[in-house]
Amino acid sequence: MSKHKEKDEIKEELNENINDNQGVNNDVPVENESPSQSENLEEKVALLEKEIIQYKELALRKAAEFENYKSRTENDQLHLLKYAAESLIIKLLPTIDDLERSLEHMTEETDVQKIKEGVQLIYNKLVKTLDDQGVKKMESIGKPFNVEFHEALMQRADDSVPPHTVIDELETGYLYKDRVIRHAKVIVSED
Repeated sequence: MSKHKEKDEIKEELNENINDNQGVNNDVPVENESPSQSENLEEKVALLEKEIIQYKELALRKAAEFENYKSRTENDQLHLLKYAAESLIIKLLPTIDDLERSLEHMTEETDVQKIKEGVQLIYNKLVKTLDDQGVKKMESIGKPFNVEFHEALMQRADDSVPPHTVIDELETGYLYKDRVIRHAKVIVSED
């Protein structure tokens, strides 16, 4: 629709509203308007056109802002996923430092017991760091075999325990919060 047609329709609608409000007959043609009424209508039309332009610009700005927000959010999520392990790694670095120091002093130390105690301290520190992050070691030996937690590598006869009981653990299983992140590799008693 052309701008002229739009203006004419708006003028006609405004005239109808004015005539309704003044109790004037609606059949009177627009040409009989006084010059001041015509100027008023043109001013109103111009104001309405300006408002339309402002709302269009506002809508375009809001659309652009939303696209920027969406892009920023996607980048933040990618960044979060990419660096999700950063806090754990930062907490593990002191343990690595301790291991490096131990390795440096191992060649100088002749007392095996001291070396063993040092390694045990570092191991305990590592386990505590993992525990603080929600990583827990599974206790499997003596428990009934459960496919959700265990991976049976073999069966062995053992009359001291009921059938399908874990009698040995070849590799420890771990839970992260409430989820198995590594199944325990076990030996299970036979029927």
